[in-house]
Amino acid sequence: MGDFGFYIQLGLEHVLDLDAYDHILFLAALTLPFTFVDWKKVLVLATVFTIAHCFSLGLSVYEVVVVDVSLIEFLIPVTIFFTAMYNLISSKKTTDQKNMAAYLVATGFFGLVHGFGFSNYFKMLMAGEEEKISPLLGFAAGIEISQILILLAVLSGNYIVRSLFKVKQPSFIQIMSIIVLFITIPMLITTFPW
Repeated sequence: MGDFGFYIQLGLEHVLDLDAYDHILFLAALTLPFTFVDWKKVLVLATVFTIAHCFSLGLSVYEVVVVDVSLIEFLIPVTIFFTAMYNLISSKKTTDQKNMAAYLVATGFFGLVHGFGFSNYFKMLMAGEEEKISPLLGFAAGIEISQILILLAVLSGNYIVRSLFKVKQPSFIQIMSIIVLFITIPMLITTFPW
């Protein structure tokens, strides 16, 4: 159980690492269009992201798929950029009008990309491990817990800003998505693989 706890902690640290803020930025962009009323939708998106993230880690750990790290490092900010752009384009739609199937597919794909981004480090940690399922499950649990914390923080920030400053939801989505884009553009430039 000590090892399982280690991998839960690793999952938590992986997502909450402020030096590698791409995960936090992606989750923030993903959550911006939603409010506390939509908490079930947000939780489903976070879970889909976790499952896809751990699936790609599993494919990598078992060496079913080997991916070019430089391409993945570039695709991670691409996922953040497209999420923020989609938020801008659809900011005037209510959450009932938003296509949740598109969100789920995109979130699943983006989870795969983000999982491959962490796969080399995770494979090094797993090098001495005979049994790989328990560490993957512990890591997934840590990711899910940390994602829920981030989602709660973004939903709370959304509520506080909109309540205190009387900002309408579409304006909040637009302003925050533009901020995410400005943070993401340098990441795209520095990771551009060609």
